[in-house]
Amino acid sequence: MGEIPFSITNKTNGKLTRLPFERIKERILGKKYSLSLVFIGNTRSQTLNRKYRKKNTPANVLAFPLSKTSGEIFINLNRAERESKQFDMSKRVFVGYLFIHALLHLKGRRHGSKMKSEERKMRTVFNL
Repeated sequence: MGEIPFSITNKTNGKLTRLPFERIKERILGKKYSLSLVFIGNTRSQTLNRKYRKKNTPANVLAFPLSKTSGEIFINLNRAERESKQFDMSKRVFVGYLFIHALLHLKGRRHGSKMKSEERKMRTVFNL
C-alpha cells in the first residue's frame, strides 16, 4: 500500500478555512508529492519552532521536508487569525498565503523576490 499523497489534520478547536488545499499542493509540488498539513495552536507551534529553528516563539507556519517527495506543513491558526488583520487580509486569504509560502519552501525556494513573485502568481491563480 502506497503513501497517502495528502492529509489534513486539525489539532485546534478552531474551524478550518475552506480552501482548495489539495489543488494548490498539486499545482506547486505535483500529484505524487506526499504532504501532511496540520493545523496547530500557539503552544505546539512554539515547541516545534524552538526544537527545530531555535526560536522560542510561535511561528505562523512551519514547513519540514521529509524527503524529496514528502513533507509536512504546520499552520498556526491562532497566529494566522491575528496576523491576517496586520496584513489587511481575511483569515481565509492569509491561511492560503501561508500554505503557498510553505509549499514553495518545500519546493526548495528561499525568501526573496523570486519567491514573492511565485507567491503572487499562485495567489492570483487560486483567487487569494
